[in-house]
Amino acid sequence: MTLSLDLPGLGRHTLREPLLLPAGPAPASRTVFAAAHVVADPLGGNAPGAPAAVDWESTLAFRRHLWSLGLGVADAMDTAQRGMGLDWAATAELIRRSGAEARAVGGRLACGVGTDQLTAPASLDEVRAAYAEQLGVVEEAGAQPILMASRALAAVARGPEDYLDVYGSLIGQAGRPVILHWLGEMFDPALAGYWGSTDLDAATATVLALIEEHADRIDGIKVSLLDADREIALRRALPEQVRLYTGDDFHYPELILGDGLGYSDALLGVFDPIAAVAAAALRALDAGDRDRYEELFAPTLPLARHLFAAPTFHYKTGIVFLAWLAGHQSHFTMVAGAQGGRSVPHLIRLFQLADRAGVLPDPELAARRMREYLAVSL
Repeated sequence: MTLSLDLPGLGRHTLREPLLLPAGPAPASRTVFAAAHVVADPLGGNAPGAPAAVDWESTLAFRRHLWSLGLGVADAMDTAQRGMGLDWAATAELIRRSGAEARAVGGRLACGVGTDQLTAPASLDEVRAAYAEQLGVVEEAGAQPILMASRALAAVARGPEDYLDVYGSLIGQAGRPVILHWLGEMFDPALAGYWGSTDLDAATATVLALIEEHADRIDGIKVSLLDADREIALRRALPEQVRLYTGDDFHYPELILGDGLGYSDALLGVFDPIAAVAAAALRALDAGDRDRYEELFAPTLPLARHLFAAPTFHYKTGIVFLAWLAGHQSHFTMVAGAQGGRSVPHLIRLFQLADRAGVLPDPELAARRMREYLAVSL
């Protein structure tokens, strides 16, 4: 049965048949994490500036969905509205609950270690202590630590030496190899000049100095600069045992595929809404079927580039909208009221691109919910 609906500004849209993506083994040739969103409690007081009220059952169910596809989960990251509505109390609870769930199902879990419990300008020692407190919570939960980029450190650091000092002490404290995290200012303007310089070549030199000094204690580095050439250059400069986890939501198929000199692993927010397609593409890569890999990923790129369009930090709104359309949650509500972060035309186009990418598993449900959204929005 043909299913279609009118999309204001875009015309009549006929939905595609859902992709047939048979279950298979976990991707093996690349290490892959999907950065997961949180599901707000629709009856909670999730106004801007209010403590986050989370629907824990739906939030954990979504993580089980990602693990069932063979993907790792990167939790308490910016995709989970970390520092953008998800306060530290709720974040700590998320880490504990996700850790217990990961142990129960045997899922791979890495969690963000940050400094967002600091609510006022801090000294370097206070930044170091805040990181250490969160590192303890993540390790107690049994998760691999991701040392997140810190707004507080960006504000107080006097130069590259302060970054090397703070990160070096944290790496030494960690009980297992850590993942570093380089988030560009397009994702968070407060991180401009991270690693001690607005010159990206100088910042890269600082990162490489840190990694080379602690290579045996670093699993990899997640890079979200949306610059494929820069990522490839950094990847080639890393010590052999240190992974480059692409966080480039604009160029991930080519970066994961790689070239004759190497490839990127992945830790991506876009893998939240496209998880099933991504898992199938990666299994095709494992099987040596490059054509199928490219066939599956190609239509997800227009979706990803729209989802992460400027202002990029509002991409979380689109991810939750897609989770609602796909049936992973019963409502389109976010902590901090962030569902207002994107315009109606943006979300209409997002629906169209998501359907074309094959990431809406139940087209009838998606169409019905899209009609409901349009009915209350226009």
